[in-house]
Amino acid sequence: MKRRTTYLLKSVMVLFLALFGCQKEVEIDIPGYEEKVVFDGRIETGLPPFLLISKTNDIYAPTDLSSILSSFQSGAQVQMIVGADTVMLEEICSDNLPAGTEEPFAAFFGVDVADLAFLNICLYTTLNPSYFGEVGKTYVLNITFEGKTYSATTSIVPPVELDSVYWKEDPNTYNNGFCWARLTDPAGVYNAYFWESRRINLNAEGEPTDFQFVPTFSPATDDTFFDGLSFEFGYENPHNFNEETPAEERGFYQLGDTAVIKFSSLDQQAYDFLEKKYIQLQSGGSPFASPINIPSQFSNGGLGSWIGYSSTLDTLYCNF
Repeated sequence: MKRRTTYLLKSVMVLFLALFGCQKEVEIDIPGYEEKVVFDGRIETGLPPFLLISKTNDIYAPTDLSSILSSFQSGAQVQMIVGADTVMLEEICSDNLPAGTEEPFAAFFGVDVADLAFLNICLYTTLNPSYFGEVGKTYVLNITFEGKTYSATTSIVPPVELDSVYWKEDPNTYNNGFCWARLTDPAGVYNAYFWESRRINLNAEGEPTDFQFVPTFSPATDDTFFDGLSFEFGYENPHNFNEETPAEERGFYQLGDTAVIKFSSLDQQAYDFLEKKYIQLQSGGSPFASPINIPSQFSNGGLGSWIGYSSTLDTLYCNF
């Protein structure tokens, strides 16, 4: 018994020494915060170009509405080149918009039209219809801001229309279902797509259920694995993932809903940005998620995107 006790004591001592006897202090050199310029730009078929300029925030700095709004920048010179034409984009602020422009501006900012007046965010655009988005054209931005010049290029590619969209009740629920669509992908050419939706049936206040288009959780895809194929696929309703919606109804379109599906075609550079952006958003900051580097579309160290959307619209009627 004595020998066994001695053996156990020796084993414990060996384990203790192994765990604590060879400690090494590890020093990690964390790079300091470096402020960078961020661009968020888009141009869509039939709509003006929009460009928002902001700056990155230190991850350890306070995050509130005031700090977010103060990150948006003004005072840039923005030049857009379309073919042989050049136009200077005008700085327009959300609290002083020209009449009739409220809806597209609200859609870009991601807010209700009624909330625009309470924001003080400036963006760059032109209201000249000659420079609205057009299929087949390439749009180059040259931006001068705080002594540096940044540039980016995007194209509005020919659109690809969905063959059909329809609602199908989920077999595990009652009067709830997903939006389904059929797509025939053109063969032999690169195609990338982006999916958004907006319900337009009226709510209890007599207003449209959704005030803007919202992308689904994985809205961007390309035809790497389905070039030239015809197939059907389904998408969830991205609007009702909130506390007001019962858990069993989240992600579904309900019987009686009417929605508009915006299906956009992208060039490859736009797809590369959006695909990685939404992968990162889905990770939710999880420490177990694979790290993703989101590519920038801007030169000279600028961050962000300048994306052309070639959009088609379909109406989804949720009924039998």
